[in-house]
Amino acid sequence: MAGDIEQRRQELTRAELEIMQILWSLGKGFVNDVLAVMPEPKPAYNTVSTIIRILEKKGFVAHNSYGKSHEYYPLVDKDSYTGCFMNSVLNNFFDGSASRMVSFLSSNKSISLEEADEIMKMLKR
Repeated sequence: MAGDIEQRRQELTRAELEIMQILWSLGKGFVNDVLAVMPEPKPAYNTVSTIIRILEKKGFVAHNSYGKSHEYYPLVDKDSYTGCFMNSVLNNFFDGSASRMVSFLSSNKSISLEEADEIMKMLKR
């Protein structure tokens, strides 16, 4: 699946990512299932349906048909998308340098020194 996401080279919009987060959590679902777990104020049914169809056109989601109803499920797993997204951030903002990224995060107090050390240990593996 990681290769699939790399071929797409697409980042999701905020609305698309919100729906993908829900589908990743649910595993699969109808538009009403997605709407049921969205926070208030909930978007219109047609809005969610349109975004899911866009995700399907982009290759992130597929569906099973049950008459006129469609049950959607992710084609790209969360870890694959997260990995590609983070690689993009690393390359676009930090010239591919993990230490620069960790330095930036720690200087902005977003992560503790212990977390930064753990990140660097993971990167060395």
